[in-house]
Amino acid sequence: MALTPRLFDWLGDGLGFGARRLLLAAAILLPPQIAAAQAWPETLQGHGGPVKSVAVDASGDRLLSTSFDYAALVWDKAAGEGALADPLRLVGHDAAVNHGAFLSGNRAVTVGDDSALILWDLTSGTILHRADGAGEKVLGLAVSADERYVAVASWANEARLYQLEPDRLILRHRLTQHRNNVNAVAFSADGGILYTASYDGGIRAFDTQSGSFLREIANLGWGVNVIEVLPGGGRLLFGVTDGKLGVLDTESGQEVKILPPHSRPVLSLALSADGQRAASGGGDGLIRVFATDGFELLEEFENPYGPVWGLAFTAQADSLFYVGLDDEVHVWQVAPRKPFEPVLGTFPRRFQVAETDDPGALQFARKCSVCHTLTPDDANRAGPTLYGVFGRKAGTVPGYPYSNALKDLDLVWTAQTISDLFDLGPDVVTPGSKMPIQRLKSVEDRDALVAYLEKATDPDAHGGPRNNTKGD
Repeated sequence: MALTPRLFDWLGDGLGFGARRLLLAAAILLPPQIAAAQAWPETLQGHGGPVKSVAVDASGDRLLSTSFDYAALVWDKAAGEGALADPLRLVGHDAAVNHGAFLSGNRAVTVGDDSALILWDLTSGTILHRADGAGEKVLGLAVSADERYVAVASWANEARLYQLEPDRLILRHRLTQHRNNVNAVAFSADGGILYTASYDGGIRAFDTQSGSFLREIANLGWGVNVIEVLPGGGRLLFGVTDGKLGVLDTESGQEVKILPPHSRPVLSLALSADGQRAASGGGDGLIRVFATDGFELLEEFENPYGPVWGLAFTAQADSLFYVGLDDEVHVWQVAPRKPFEPVLGTFPRRFQVAETDDPGALQFARKCSVCHTLTPDDANRAGPTLYGVFGRKAGTVPGYPYSNALKDLDLVWTAQTISDLFDLGPDVVTPGSKMPIQRLKSVEDRDALVAYLEKATDPDAHGGPRNNTKGD
């Protein structure tokens, strides 16, 4: 068996100094092929927009990431470097994908801003079943340990409980006893209870089989963003919009442990596979790792470039995947800490430009650059490239998965139609399309954006051949 930090309890607690040195030396001298088989790279590149969540499968060899680019990616470490460079891309959502989880049988589930819960076949990368909501955002999901149920947290002030079949999802219950958005859901260890966390401050319990409302366990005053059921049952780890982080007794509703708060909302939580480690991530960029037996703070890491939207431990709990505003998944080695930890990511991001001499470039950065490029390569972003957009028919860039509504639309992109798009909104100009609503009410701002796009998307400006394809 290869030596890992886990084998000697994060560098050998309880061993003498000499023994720890011998074990550490042995680990350092592992054959390169063994070390490579165990380690994930510091950065995983493949998304075209900010990454929203990460999840690790039971083997620890696969990672599922979801993104603003409308896609989820499956990274397979066991398949070698080539597989990490070319992850399986799951395309089927019509908006940002917010959360995902692996299932047995080489399947997965994801939810997104399009209100959909999708069941995936990871062998083929195709959709087995799609369960649509009412058009509201769905931020979180949870799978019961026996995989009988999948629950989703909906911004329609409800949670929904689905029965999971091999190739379909059956809606069983709509849990509507919330006064505001539901942000997170979690099952008890035996799957008999579903816990929900709402922006109304409440943490509630429901009977999984009947869907009956059991009780409001506690109301924390501020919106609750995230919850996780701790090992042994009876305790919930929670994170709140005011930065509060703590542990709740599910029977008494008492806060049995208050942990160091974040200075901004708590956005993510993670538990290690063995339940011995917990992590929190916040809008302040801080990541904290705790031991769950007494919640001693073990390590702390700061991402200076923005919020931590998602966290997941590696199989040995010696590293953490974390995601946020970057298009990449980053890996932080928790134990042993590296003597030098490079700052990963970039700042400002392309959509965070604050000053530029060209007001049109500023509007493009703020309104368009998250989803679109100006070059022939679409960089896996949520929308098609805008390269050569003027004079093309909408909905025809080769290879882009347009909605049927846009493919059937009789519209050519010109200075006027692009201006109309930002004046009236895509819900009016391109009804039924996947484009999020973006409007510019100022005539000056619209004119500046159109003038900039006319120059920046011109193939001649890129020194390449003119793009004659007809598409947006």
